[in-house]
Amino acid sequence: MSPVRIASVELRATVAQHSQGPNDALPQVAFAGRSNVGKSSLLNSLFGQRLALVSKTPGKTRTLNYYLVNQQCYFVDLPGYGFARIGREQRQSWGTNITSYLREERRLRLVVGLIDPRIPTSPLDLDLAAFVRQAGTPLLLVMTKTDRVGRGALAQAAARIARELGEGVPPLAFSAQTGAGHKEILTAVAKALAA
Repeated sequence: MSPVRIASVELRATVAQHSQGPNDALPQVAFAGRSNVGKSSLLNSLFGQRLALVSKTPGKTRTLNYYLVNQQCYFVDLPGYGFARIGREQRQSWGTNITSYLREERRLRLVVGLIDPRIPTSPLDLDLAAFVRQAGTPLLLVMTKTDRVGRGALAQAAARIARELGEGVPPLAFSAQTGAGHKEILTAVAKALAA
């Protein structure tokens, strides 16, 4: 299958809860991962332009951001989970928010789960994979920042992630610097939208 070719993209909605998001019937592809995993950099690389806010401070994405792609589907940037410098209550509300989106969003066709291969798998990564599978949604695991990891260490990380999160399926390797993995991600999106 050919990858999705992104001809147009616009930020259509920024909302605190998914119930406030676009209510049309277009399919959705969600991008999830811990704070500072490189979600915004990956999205900007796929879009071919800087639309998603990139920050050095973890946890900057505190809303669900809906990007309308080719007038045909939404790429949904979910709030990062993990070590953001915010209160416990707010962190719990984000977790509840992401969970309810994954469980309740009927237009969701694929979740792209982003993993930093340099960091051990966290309980939150395990929760994400479990929630997505319980909801019956396909999960595509993608290792980010792979240009910062040697080949041997990357192979070890891929094997660990496949074992711990991927049910044996190896993750894709992506680099915003080199563009590696770009085509594979957009091919997986095309397959999910066609299914």
